Amino acid sequence: MKISDLAKRSGLSAHTLRYYERIGLLPYADRDRSGQRDYDASILSWIEFVGRLKTTGMPIRDMLHYAKLADNGKATFSERREMLREHRERVRAHVADLETCLRVLDGKIASYEEAEERMRDDRLNNADTPARART
Repeated sequence: MKISDLAKRSGLSAHTLRYYERIGLLPYADRDRSGQRDYDASILSWIEFVGRLKTTGMPIRDMLHYAKLADNGKATFSERREMLREHRERVRAHVADLETCLRVLDGKIASYEEAEERMRDDRLNNADTPARART
């Protein structure tokens, strides 16, 4: 598939795909007779995996190291597995931090909701009181 098709299917721009290829994160594409990149559809699963690594905060230098290991085949399985295990632990710690942040946000939102409810109740109660008694 051409780079424009890969861009549409992957959600990445053609510029990003070319950049990833240039730095070694994507394998070099075969070229057709006119010299245009011609990607195999199997690259989509690699791009999705790289996207997941990026989303989980893996630095590009680590993704590049992983890609080089993958290029070296089965002999690097244990090293790649260990890299992913270490990254998974960092992701789990980050998720735990985010969950703590969510609890704080939920508490703050709840306190605002309670305060707004009290203000509504006060306004309703004060609406029944004659104006002179409010002074």
